[in-house]
Amino acid sequence: MPASSIAAVPAFAPLAGVRVLSLALNLPGPAALMRCRAMGASCLKFEPPAGDPMGHYNRAAYAALHEGVEVQTVDLKTEAGLARLHETLGRTDVLLTSFRPSALAKLGLDWEPLHARHPALSQVAIVGAPGARAEEPGHDLTYLAESGLITGTALPPTLYADMGGALLASEAVLQALLRTRSAPGNGIYLEVALNAAADWLGLPRTWGLTQPAGAVGGAHAGYRVYACADGRVAVAALEPHFAARLCEAAGLGARDMMEPATREALAAWLRTRTRAQLDALAVERDVPLLTLEN
Repeated sequence: MPASSIAAVPAFAPLAGVRVLSLALNLPGPAALMRCRAMGASCLKFEPPAGDPMGHYNRAAYAALHEGVEVQTVDLKTEAGLARLHETLGRTDVLLTSFRPSALAKLGLDWEPLHARHPALSQVAIVGAPGARAEEPGHDLTYLAESGLITGTALPPTLYADMGGALLASEAVLQALLRTRSAPGNGIYLEVALNAAADWLGLPRTWGLTQPAGAVGGAHAGYRVYACADGRVAVAALEPHFAARLCEAAGLGARDMMEPATREALAAWLRTRTRAQLDALAVERDVPLLTLEN
C-alpha cells in the first residue's frame, strides 16, 4: 500500500480539529503521529537542530512518516526554544513525547509542572518500559526478546514493538480526547511502554497458540509454510472445511491435521506442485493459501 494512502485523512476523522504536537524522534513517535494524522488531527512536530535520526538513515521512511505533518526546527536546550514550545503548548491539545523521564524533567516537561502551566493539555509519553524502568535503555529488539518473541538468531522481519507501541500511543491520544471532552480544561497523562506493546503482541504465544505444539505454531498440518516445486506456499487451511478441501485436493482423504504423518504427506504432495498450480487450486477449491518465491 502506498504511504500516501496510509497517511490520507479518511472521510471519518475522529481527531479532526485536535492539535497534536510531537517532540518524539525515530520510529514509535512519528508512527503514532502518522496514525493521528490519518485520523484527522492537525499535527506539528518540533525537531532539534540536528534533525530526526530517521531522516539521516532512511529518508524514504522519514518522508512517509511525516507526510501531512508540519515540521519545525526548535532547540529546546535554549530559553528561546523553550519559550516557543510553551507558547505553542498553550494552543495544543495533546503533547507526544518519547524522552526518558529524566530528560523531560531537565526541560521542565515532567507532568506535574507541565500540567500546572497548561492544565488543558494532555500528554502521551512513549517510554521503553513502564514506571521505575522508564530510565532503562532499550530498543525494539530488546523489548521483543524480553517478551519471548525472539526465537533464534535471525532479526525479526519488522519492528513489532515500535509499531505496536505507535498504535497504542495513537489509541492513547483518542483516550485523552475522550477524557477531555467529558472533563473540559483538564488534561491527562498517559504512558505507553514499548515493552508492554511487545507483551500485547506476544499474548498469543503466552497462551500457547504460536508455540511449536500450538495449532498456529506449526502443529496443525493446514497452517504451515511448505516448499513447493518452484517456491514456497503459506497454507492457512485451519478450519475443518478448509483442511478437508486441502486434503481432498492432495488425495489424502480424511486426516487428523495434528498428526505428523499428515504434515509429512502434505509436504510431499506440495513439493510436486508449482506455484501456478497451487494458485489455481486456491481459487477453484476456495482454500486459503498464498504462494511465495524462494
